[in-house]
Amino acid sequence: MHIGIDKDTCIGAGQCALTAPDVFTQDDDGYSTVLPGREDGGGSALVREAARACPVGAVTVSRTVD
Repeated sequence: MHIGIDKDTCIGAGQCALTAPDVFTQDDDGYSTVLPGREDGGGSALVREAARACPVGAVTVSRTVD
């Protein structure tokens, strides 16, 4: 799994961090970011829900091909 955050689109609503706090956080400016070591989702079942919760669609989740 690959998680992407479009920093130009993100408005800092924090819905991803509220939905999946074990994967997402907010930086010092209030914008969403993925926690270090969680770039692959860390096995969280809530990552896709966090992407859907983003009001501006800044969070994307895609499969990685091995």
